[in-house]
Amino acid sequence: MPPSQEFILGEFGRTLDERYRLSLPAAFAEAVSPGGSECILAKERPGCLSLWNASIWKGQLDNGVDLVKRKMRTGKLGERIEEVQLLSRLLSTRHKTVSLSGRGRLLIPDGFREFLQIEPGGNAMVVGAGVCVEIWNPRAWLAHLEERMPEFRQLFDELSG
Repeated sequence: MPPSQEFILGEFGRTLDERYRLSLPAAFAEAVSPGGSECILAKERPGCLSLWNASIWKGQLDNGVDLVKRKMRTGKLGERIEEVQLLSRLLSTRHKTVSLSGRGRLLIPDGFREFLQIEPGGNAMVVGAGVCVEIWNPRAWLAHLEERMPEFRQLFDELSG
């Protein structure tokens, strides 16, 4: 799914089953895991995970890491080693390669369950975020909407104009 090919939109309520599995809408599953390929689960913010098409994620990550490496080689980050270490720690724990079952079910792995803050049997919001799918704790989703919705019109006009 190259970014120009599809724009993932929609909002769906789901329930996390007793094994920490979540069923994705079929269109969302196909967008991030075309033909059943692997995808990338990432920690976005407390109460929110994102699910990415692996090739898109890998391209963005490789480009960013290559840029940091070039800056390190040229000495541009010599005074910022603590920030490089922080970035590296976050990169090491931020994402994981996952597979969806044949029915579009995602198993939320250990380490990501705590970040999402939803217990088995709890509700989740599955949201299309344009270039990825997001899985939200409903309380975090509502707080995010309350904070960001007033900016909607201006953001839409800036990006579409």
